[in-house]
Amino acid sequence: MTKTDYYEILGISKNASEDEIKKAYRKLAIKYHPDKNPGDKDAENKFKEATEAYEILKDPQKRAQYDQFGHAAFQQAGGGFGGFSGFGGFDISDALRAFMNDFGGDSVFSDLFGWGGSRSRRTGGARGFRGNDLQIRLPLTLEEIATGTKKTLKVRRKDRCSKCGGTGSKSGKRNVCSKCNGSGRVRQVATSFFGQVIQESVCPVCHGEGYVVADVCSKCGGTGLESSDTTVSVEIPAGVSEGNYINVPGKGDAGKNEGPSGDLIVLIQETPHDFFKRHGIDLLCEIDISFSEAALGTSKTVATINGKVNLKIPTGTQTDKIFRLKGKGLPSLHGSKVGDQLIQVHVKTPEKLGKEAKELFERLAKIGI
Repeated sequence: MTKTDYYEILGISKNASEDEIKKAYRKLAIKYHPDKNPGDKDAENKFKEATEAYEILKDPQKRAQYDQFGHAAFQQAGGGFGGFSGFGGFDISDALRAFMNDFGGDSVFSDLFGWGGSRSRRTGGARGFRGNDLQIRLPLTLEEIATGTKKTLKVRRKDRCSKCGGTGSKSGKRNVCSKCNGSGRVRQVATSFFGQVIQESVCPVCHGEGYVVADVCSKCGGTGLESSDTTVSVEIPAGVSEGNYINVPGKGDAGKNEGPSGDLIVLIQETPHDFFKRHGIDLLCEIDISFSEAALGTSKTVATINGKVNLKIPTGTQTDKIFRLKGKGLPSLHGSKVGDQLIQVHVKTPEKLGKEAKELFERLAKIGI
């Protein structure tokens, strides 16, 4: 498969300066970072592409090889540059590590993603890893959506082990990995036709964590984490709808090695209503009226989301006529607009007629009604 030109990926010219390369990558990293686009595979691929292009073009030697030979300069047996073998084999964890190596302490990214530098390396070379985000579905009634509500949710999450304090060790001690010296990565230098190629991969001893535990904690098995139940209070604004979500920072799984906790993502789910159907911020309902009510007009008590009102039905109302109650719908999530309630009336035909009713309808039929 033909690979996209690295300069094109970053949107820069071939004579771009190192500062221009870095600025272009920063812009794309903000836009496509997985933490800003959870579950979006297209954004993830664009983040990987941008990181691969940046890793090549920021290095003068690699950039010179690329300018001379193109992608072929790094398509050697045993993998691509730094252990990356192209977009198909370029793991997202590799891209994130490469990103954090250069921008982990950048205040711009710390502010944008709320990391506060907590993903950077820890004392002794060990690395902190952000905990997993958790998702929970929250069913809401239309009445709750109309007014907004506060919910207390029970969440099962991974917390730091109460026995070892999250270290994974009985004694609470961890040793810097002797294989990678705490970096979590190992490098191998291979010689090719184009010169030396550095191949980098996750350390096979510490699995990228930068430390090893000799006396494994019996409670957490060395992970430093254990399952626990907790309660989380969530404020639900009025006007939410199916598919909206509320992000609760720091209420997901705890991070390993003192890394930050993930987030709790509360997915809104609407409970079907017995009377109303929702159309954006408008509500639709249906009521039945008799032939005589349609012909003579009447007043009906109709339920709204906030109580009951009287609806005047004029004489000569036809079946399927829709009446509008202004401002009796749902509030918009953003802004002060309120929807309407639409009431569709159905003229109901009687299925069974008594003798007197039948005689009346026969008389009406004779006069053309």
